[in-house]
Amino acid sequence: MTTTDIKKEILDILEVIAPDEDLTNLDDAVNFRDQLELDSMDFLDIVMELRKRHRVQVPEDDYIQLASMNSTVAFLEPLMKDIVKA
Repeated sequence: MTTTDIKKEILDILEVIAPDEDLTNLDDAVNFRDQLELDSMDFLDIVMELRKRHRVQVPEDDYIQLASMNSTVAFLEPLMKDIVKA
């Protein structure tokens, strides 16, 4: 997957997890928690969706890497580079 594909996938997951949130003006450099009403269970849902959709394992110690769009994409790029977008 490309950087753009990963970003679209994360936006899709966020849309499922937080359907009432407006994701159109999301600042990629700002933490999701500072922009969206997400709690720790929502972050766990992001991890579970990544595992379910792409078999990507995110160790608990690396959850902090999912703080913003930029950090999430940077963390996932090497893990998802060989995944073919469906």
